[in-house]
Amino acid sequence: MKITSKFTVAVHTLLVIHILGKENKATSEFIASSVNVNPVIIRRVLQDLKKAGLVTVAAGSGGAKLTKKPKEITLYDVYSAVECVDGQLFNFHDNPNPECPVGKNIHNLLDVHLADAQLALENSLKSVTLKNLVSDYKEIN
Repeated sequence: MKITSKFTVAVHTLLVIHILGKENKATSEFIASSVNVNPVIIRRVLQDLKKAGLVTVAAGSGGAKLTKKPKEITLYDVYSAVECVDGQLFNFHDNPNPECPVGKNIHNLLDVHLADAQLALENSLKSVTLKNLVSDYKEIN
C-alpha cells in the first residue's frame, strides 16, 4: 500500500508558497513548474489545502498564501488535508477463510499491530512542521 504522491506534491506546494511566494506570485502555474506537474494537479491540491484551512487562494491568477505560520502546519495536517490514504493505511484482504484456523484468526493476530503501525506513522508526521522543513531547506541551499 502506498501513500499517494498527492502528499509530497502538497508538501512541495506549501514550501514553494512559503519560500518562493515572497518574491513570486504563487500561482498554480508557478508552483506546477517547481513540482513539474500539470497546473490542474496543483489546483486540485490547493483546493484540498484551502478546505483544510492551510492556504488561501485568490481568484484568477492572484496566487496562494499560507493561512498559518509554518510552525503551526505539521506533515500530519497535510496528510489529512489531501486524503492520500483512504481510511486505514493497510488494506486487509477480503474474506479470509473462516474454516481455516489461520484465516479465522488473522484479524485477531494482525489488526492491533497494523493499527499501531499507522498510529506510529501519524505521530511521526505530527512531530514535523513546515518550519522544520524550511530550516532543513536553508541548511542544504
